[in-house]
Amino acid sequence: MRKLILTTTATIALGAVSASAEEVRVYNWSDYIDEELLTKFEEETGLDLIYDVFDSNEVLETKMLAGGSGYDVVVPSGTFLQRQISAGAFQKLDPAKLPNLDNMWDVVEQRTAQYDPDNAYSINYMWGTTGIGVNVGKVTELLGEDAPIDSLELIFNPENMEKLGECGVHFLDAPAEMIPAALKYIGEDPDSHDPDVIAKVEEVYAGIRPYIQKFHSSEYINALANGDICVAVGWSGDILQARDRADEADNGVEIAYNAPKEGAQMWFDQMAIPTDAPNPDGAHKFLNFIMDAQNMAAASNYVYYANGNKASQEYLIEDVIDDPAIYPSQEAMDNLFTTTPYPAKVQRVVTRLWTKIKSGT
Repeated sequence: MRKLILTTTATIALGAVSASAEEVRVYNWSDYIDEELLTKFEEETGLDLIYDVFDSNEVLETKMLAGGSGYDVVVPSGTFLQRQISAGAFQKLDPAKLPNLDNMWDVVEQRTAQYDPDNAYSINYMWGTTGIGVNVGKVTELLGEDAPIDSLELIFNPENMEKLGECGVHFLDAPAEMIPAALKYIGEDPDSHDPDVIAKVEEVYAGIRPYIQKFHSSEYINALANGDICVAVGWSGDILQARDRADEADNGVEIAYNAPKEGAQMWFDQMAIPTDAPNPDGAHKFLNFIMDAQNMAAASNYVYYANGNKASQEYLIEDVIDDPAIYPSQEAMDNLFTTTPYPAKVQRVVTRLWTKIKSGT
């Protein structure tokens, strides 16, 4: 479904409304918005929109904590947002400039307040779960009709992974997602900050590392859709996009997404304004534009992610609002977990561990 596919170095400089128009610079995840909305924003505001993309929280955080990013709006995930707020990277929002705040959804705001108390620094853009995408045909061929495609057993049991390695497996290159998943699998607290508990993850990955083809946070979308791999641990919306691309291509690839029954991580991507934003007024205009119910619905309808805007729900297409993989049932919501950012010392442990896991040494 997504038409806008960008690399981390790509920039969209949309057509200028006038030579002297003010600029608003936005830094968002790759492949994450309907391009027509960007043009619409320029037409409605008379502002020039410079839209750059990234594909990992770590890339964004490096820019934010170094200061002088040059951006007016950035989109970190919740745990990273919390750490960046503590570091003074963001300015508080001015509610007077955001009349569309009334459209936001209290159910989501209650959860994002864990990262941003009172939601003072950010608004929710999209949210979802981290789970498992499978090529149904290939996985059932290798593991049988009772393959545990809705379970962490599929990806963390070495016996399963040895077979799945034949058709290709990708994992997110995201330790803040993949370490909690492994902890959940072995019955530990996925939000543990205890280095001794976190260290147990190394053994989990040691048994499956030979069968993981790649760690990457965006390539799995096309790889799944094209039938190049059979399993991806990834973000819900990305895997659903892969499913829909395969359907559109009519290439015989059937993709299914499941949030693991043991419990899946819930994530939130938040729009925030850097402390040193060159154009904070323009940034507020962009946030208010995104919070318009129909604009937010257009974004979700395009990328197939849930959003934190209650008013947008009446404009969502059935494929989005009625899909429990996007908007989970209350029972499924109750089984989701969230995590908190690692303290600096623990983060260093996590970074070293993840580097070791990826290298397979």
